[in-house]
Amino acid sequence: MSFSGEVKEELSGYLPAARHCQIAELAAIFGMCGQIQREKSGLWVRIHTENIAVARKYFTLLQKTFNIKADMCVRRNAYLKKSRTYIIVITNQDEVQRFLEALKIEDETGNLTENKKITDQRILQSSCCRRAFIRGAFLASGSISDPEKFYHLEIVCTSQEKAEQMRQIINSFPVEAKIVRRKKYHVVYIKEGEQIGEMLRIMEASMAVMNLENIRIVKEMRNSINRQVNCETANIHKTVSAAIEQINDIKYIREYVGFDNLPENLREIALARLEKPEATLKELGDSLTPPVGKSGVNHRLRKLKMIADKSREKKEEDL
Repeated sequence: MSFSGEVKEELSGYLPAARHCQIAELAAIFGMCGQIQREKSGLWVRIHTENIAVARKYFTLLQKTFNIKADMCVRRNAYLKKSRTYIIVITNQDEVQRFLEALKIEDETGNLTENKKITDQRILQSSCCRRAFIRGAFLASGSISDPEKFYHLEIVCTSQEKAEQMRQIINSFPVEAKIVRRKKYHVVYIKEGEQIGEMLRIMEASMAVMNLENIRIVKEMRNSINRQVNCETANIHKTVSAAIEQINDIKYIREYVGFDNLPENLREIALARLEKPEATLKELGDSLTPPVGKSGVNHRLRKLKMIADKSREKKEEDL
């Protein structure tokens, strides 16, 4: 099972104790994948989902919140044998009316309210209800990538208004969600690992939070080790390049200037570098008698470079 599937499986088994939170979660699921259908017998309320976890949670919430035993049917895709669509329908008119009134979809006169957003704002007054709402929305229309690969959590909405409401609800917590247009959909997304962890905490997916944090710790340690290795490799490359340049300067001096024309301290460091081409500045300094510090060795090598460069310039002028 994918990480996203594991998260949804955990969320589907979590049932909020308060009735108003149950209604908020139902409102989110219905707002994302539900519809009201007019039939001869009256209004029917139904949802369509391909996720068994969503169907199970919606069915359970209907029973616990309203004592409604809805009808459920499963349809198989003729072309994709493994693909199934779960349809849950409420047909009893008394139950439909109770459902619509509780979710603020029907007003006091019995008329359906026109709301382009996912749900009525009155359902989201308290923080716990907003948590339940986010949980229901993620269950119905959300997904999360495998954190081993990259961090990405999203909730797909069918309109700009729904996406804006979803973003505002998420941003009422310490999380910064953004919206992007993807074909005919509007996607509310989060890409930062720490904020995705906070989203899982908001939805009360405690097991998923622990799994994500374990993965984040391992990835951060791996990245830290890689940075150290890269840094050390760069330092080694820099040291080797500098040593090659120093040796080339010293060989040039030996051929065109002569070591006998060098001061004793420069001649000493030149011979030491030729003898130990792979040595660090500290190792070169320790090999001298008396020993010389890194700054002293570096100063002498710079002097040799200046002599070599000056000799090259003079040779070019003579030509």
